[in-house]
Amino acid sequence: MQRDEQAYHYGVIRRAIEIIDEDGADLPLEALAARMEMSPAHFQRVFSAWAGVSPKRYQQYLRLGHAKSLLRAQTPLLDTAHAVGLSGSGRLHDLFVRWEAMSPGDYARKGAGLTIRWGWFDSPFGLALVLGTQKGLCGLAFAAEIGAERTLADMRGRWPKAAFIEDPSGLAPQVADVFARRGETQLHLIGAPLQIKVWEALLNIPEGGAATYGEIAAAVKAPAAVRAVGTAVGKNPLSWLIPCHRVLRKGGAMGGYHWGLPVKRAMLAFEGARRDAASGTAAEETAA
Repeated sequence: MQRDEQAYHYGVIRRAIEIIDEDGADLPLEALAARMEMSPAHFQRVFSAWAGVSPKRYQQYLRLGHAKSLLRAQTPLLDTAHAVGLSGSGRLHDLFVRWEAMSPGDYARKGAGLTIRWGWFDSPFGLALVLGTQKGLCGLAFAAEIGAERTLADMRGRWPKAAFIEDPSGLAPQVADVFARRGETQLHLIGAPLQIKVWEALLNIPEGGAATYGEIAAAVKAPAAVRAVGTAVGKNPLSWLIPCHRVLRKGGAMGGYHWGLPVKRAMLAFEGARRDAASGTAAEETAA
């Protein structure tokens, strides 16, 4: 799928999410397509191409019930941290991620002496800002809800003394691999020690799974610091790659999301749909 097609499909999905949230109930295909000012057949094709399931099935993943089911089905992954523990590597959907953390001393210098290249890219979740150093990608943010100007200012403000160079062509090969979910992506985590531990724990939440803030706090051996852990989750600079969208409040409530709740809903729904499509459980719905 070409990037312009991905951006178009997300635009359709985003509008549909807003309509579904406003309505508060499942909408028949014909009614939802009419609200989207599209024919049912075309709307169905767009959904199937992007999500792999029908609009009816997709709506189920946008509901609070889906978030609760993720927590109910969650294995004690953060207790066991797979077989390898919090080892500095984690599996993310079909992508293997390797990472290196900046030292606390370097972090304290707020990026002084660091060169960060950046660029804008279309993605399945709208316009994406990608940043990287010579050691790997250090930032991935989404502008669909807050706009490009605020998104860029937010990310640049995290490392105010770094040198920023616009270089989309230099980042393009890595970005293509990230959204195609292929190969191995090198990440350069730039954060305080607690933040690094929290982001490491997030990498151990599998696609189609979820964890609470309390579970993340326990995983980093800071059970009394749930609020600080929540702040670290919110400061995750590599959204989607480090899956902070998989963190929910106790009981399954969505909680917040730095780049906007519609983006979080779309990510969780996309992953749920992919999981079912891969297992074959959504085949009948997709054909419907």
